Amino acid sequence: MHHDQERGGERPQGRPHSAAGRLLDLDPELGEDLDPERFQLARRHLLVHLGRVRAGTWRPAAGAFSAQGGAGLLIVEGLALRQVRLHRRQVAELLGSGDLLRPWQDDGEHAHFPFDASLEVIEGLLLAVLDRSFVARAAAFPEVAGALYGRAMARARSLAGTFAISQMRRAENQVLVKLWHLADRFGRVGPDGVRLPLPLTHAMLATLLGMHRPAVTTALGALKDQGLVLSQDVGWLLLGEPPEDAIALGARGGLVRPMTGAAPQRPEGPARLPGS
Repeated sequence: MHHDQERGGERPQGRPHSAAGRLLDLDPELGEDLDPERFQLARRHLLVHLGRVRAGTWRPAAGAFSAQGGAGLLIVEGLALRQVRLHRRQVAELLGSGDLLRPWQDDGEHAHFPFDASLEVIEGLLLAVLDRSFVARAAAFPEVAGALYGRAMARARSLAGTFAISQMRRAENQVLVKLWHLADRFGRVGPDGVRLPLPLTHAMLATLLGMHRPAVTTALGALKDQGLVLSQDVGWLLLGEPPEDAIALGARGGLVRPMTGAAPQRPEGPARLPGS
């Protein structure tokens, strides 16, 4: 059994965790720079405690899962929306497997214009606890530490990409390019298009873009009419190719036009935008 946290709150910390795992079994990409022999050595030595957070609003305490002083909490499974509020404005980023959380870091409460941050867990989280003891063991494997630094850099770059998308002039273009931006990480390529199986409401998607919900709903309707996006039971199906011209069109305020012809027949697998 994993160490759980109740919806909207935490159980007391400081008790032994009831489950453990091998970090490189949970997230093999962290060891991709290791040669096969060192990979197996790291796999044996890099054991981590595991914890769970159920769906709902989560405001982790500084000492959540006793990770303070270590590298943080690595998301192994699940989805969460990290929301930042400043007065009446709200924006968010979508977090998933591979993202690192550090609940004890100052999240803006001491800024000149303090903002409030919270996590809305959409799909229950499985977390690898990278505490002080893990950091000590990981010192023998700097390639793994480098991969964790790379994750932090990728997250910062993704946020910069979202900011660039938010500067586009038409709501349709913002929504379309953001969906493809999400598909680069969460999408799956199939014969009929790219499936984006994210359980996001229109309000959540609006928060990711810093938009109002009605504008997103209208934009999705327009994209459906153009044959670019189809709503599914969970998430969306993106049709055609990624809109490489949409960024330029958005800068001029132009409309995204539908792709001509049928969607290309592509092998099943992760979606990737050009240049990613």
